[in-house]
This record gives sequence, C-alpha cells and structure tokens, in this order.
Amino acid sequence: MNNKNNFVQSSDGYLNRVPIFQYILVTILFPLWGAAASLNDILITQFKTIFELSDFATAFVQSAFYGGYFLLAIPASLAIKKTSYRVAIIVGLLFYIVGCLLFFPASHVATYSVFLVAIFAIAIGLSFLETSANTYSTMLGPRESATRRINISQTFYPIGAMAGILLGKYFVFTDGESLESQIAGMGKTEAQQFSLEMLERTLVPYKFIIVVLIIVLIIFLITKFPKCKAVDEGDKQRAGLGQTLKYLAKNKAYKKGILAQFIYMGLQTTVWSFTMRLALELDPTINERFATNFMIFSFIAFFCGRFIATFLMSRFKPTFVLCVYSIIGSAVLAYVAFAPNFSAVYGAIFVSVLFGPCWPTIYGRTLETVEHKKYVETAGAIIVMAIIGGAVMPVIQGLASDLIGSMQLSFLVPMFCFIFIAYYFYKENKDLSKQESQN
Repeated sequence: MNNKNNFVQSSDGYLNRVPIFQYILVTILFPLWGAAASLNDILITQFKTIFELSDFATAFVQSAFYGGYFLLAIPASLAIKKTSYRVAIIVGLLFYIVGCLLFFPASHVATYSVFLVAIFAIAIGLSFLETSANTYSTMLGPRESATRRINISQTFYPIGAMAGILLGKYFVFTDGESLESQIAGMGKTEAQQFSLEMLERTLVPYKFIIVVLIIVLIIFLITKFPKCKAVDEGDKQRAGLGQTLKYLAKNKAYKKGILAQFIYMGLQTTVWSFTMRLALELDPTINERFATNFMIFSFIAFFCGRFIATFLMSRFKPTFVLCVYSIIGSAVLAYVAFAPNFSAVYGAIFVSVLFGPCWPTIYGRTLETVEHKKYVETAGAIIVMAIIGGAVMPVIQGLASDLIGSMQLSFLVPMFCFIFIAYYFYKENKDLSKQESQN
C-alpha cells in the first residue's frame, strides 16, 4: 500500500525504501537514552560517597533504571499495537521529561530512595523509546537491510553516552581531592552541608537534557511517519498478547536470543558501572572528575568499535566476527581482574571496542526469527525486556566486590558473561554455516 510520502509498505510492515528524514529522527533517539544510561555511571560514583553505600547498594541505581525497562516494555508494545510507533515515542519522551524533572525534588529531599524513583521514571520513558525505536528503525526500509539500519542507529548511542559523561564530569563532579577525601576532613555538620551541595549539582545535566527533549518532542509532534504495521493476509485481526507469547514460547531460536541479550546487557552494564570505581580503587590519588576520563575513553572505544565491526562484518559473517570479539573480550576481562597495576583500567576501556556490534546484532537476529510479523511489536518488546540483565549483573558484581573486598577481582563476573556470549555466537555461526551448506 502507498502512504502519503509515496513509500510502498509490504504486508510484513517493511518499506520499499528508507524515509531518510524520519529515519534520522528515530536515530536521534538513540543518543538520548545513551546520555541517561551513562549518567547512571556518574550517579553510582557520586552516591557511594555521599550516601555512604556499599558497592552492592550502589548497583541499585542500575536496578531501578533497567527494572523500569523490564516492567514497561510489554505495556509499550501494547501501546504500539493500539496506536503507532510515533505515539509510543511521544509517550516515551514525555515520561523521560517527567523523570528528569523529578531530580529537582530529589536533590532537595536528599535521600537515595527518592533519586531511585526519579531514575525509574526516566526508565519508563526510555522503555517506550527503545521498544519503539529499535524495532521501528528495522522497519523503516527494506527487510533485507533491517539489521544494517539498526546497527547504523545504534552507532550514535555512544555519542549520547559521551555527552552524558561530559555533563557529569563538568557539572556534577568538582576539582580537588576525591569526595571521600574531602568529606573525611570535615565535621558532621560541614559534611552534611557539603553533601547537599554535591547532590544539588546532579540537577544540572538533567536541565540540559530537558531542553533537548522538548525540542525533539515538538519535532515528533509535527512530523508525519509511516505506520510500518504488519498485516497478516490470512487474518486481519492482530495477535493478542496471549497468542503472541504462546507463539514465541515455541520459538527456540528466539528464546536463545533473549538469554543472550540478557547476559550481554549485564556484561556491558557491569563494566561501565564500575570502571570509574576500579580506577579510584587502584589509584586513590585521583578524584572523580579525573576518573570520568576513563569512561569518555570507553565510549570513544565503543564508538570506534562499531566502525571496525561494520568493516569486518562486510567481509566476514557477523556471527564469526562476534565470536572472535567475545573470545578476545573474555581474555581481556581476565587480565582486568588479575593485572598487578593500573593497566587493568585500560583493559576495561579496551573491552568497550568489543561491545559495539553485540546489542544490535543480537536484537536484529533474534527479531528475524519471528516469521509471522503480526507478532513483531511484542517480540521486540520482550527483547528490550532482556535489558533487565543490566539490573541483575551489576548487583551481582557489587555483591562480589563487597564479599571479596576487591572491585578488581569482581570483574570476573563480566568475564564469565563474555564467555557465554562467545558460546552463543559460536553456536549461531555453526548453525548459519550448516544452513548455507544445505542450501
């Protein structure tokens, strides 16, 4: 069928060509949630000292964040089914704005739990954004180039992540000694006042984000988008939630992809959550603002890794490339855990080069296993729900750090995650090679 922009949509929802302007707008959303995610790494470091938290307790920042994704992904998919991808994106932007606004009362109430509520509210918005944008970017064009489109969109995630880290570096953290050293030299009253001042500084990055979100929201409100909704030729009725879950439960390849995405998100989140903490542990003379440089380097590595992977995957099978990436990543994280000096931090940075293509490739391949496209909205939402791995694994690593008494040794947790991802891509590559030989 033809839409007003003269794009032809097939019955499975894909378009005959890419609507460039709309695709760019959807891609802009990817750095927006990248900024929110990287600011969590800033908050973990800030809250540990201000609220005197254990590593286990600080990890609940990520639990609140990715828990919101998990709980709202299905409602987001139902919203897409009843309305459109565009409406779900608008709802996501509104919740994102509300969550940022909640940082204003949170900074004045100055309790850890209120900050977690604000982070959870942001996650509600991001759940709507990711559930819609990840799938929508694959649908905005021909089916055969769907995985390539989501990889391109995901390339812009680290730009937002770097922006979030830079906002945290210059507006949340300060010069001078580390927060722990400064507070240690203060009396109780002075320390309380100083802590309140530091918490108020967390507001500033979210003020900038609110302005950007309002501009993006207005653009989405005034722009027309293709629906990209699949139509089942044999049954015009859309699949219900129960029917969809029953179909997906029988899809072994889909379930393997869900588990892989869960483990991968846990892997990525643990490394990024605790890289600054690792640097501060290995070198107590540096402060938090300086430690943010290592996260900036990590996101630059992540960004570069995307392009390297794109080049390699154009010449070799993506599953083979990612299998090799994962084996190297496992070895590097083993080095991070046992290196006798500060080079462990640079190992943690290098690992980000290997993260680049994992999420979009797992997402794209898992979604491709859904043959009946009337199930695609909910299937995409459940893949997004696998982000809950980012809520679980940091807590496990934080607990390991507390029990072992070493942040460095706790990096064995993401190492085991990378070993699993290596196994997943090994099996995927083996199955793909078998299919190709049969054809």
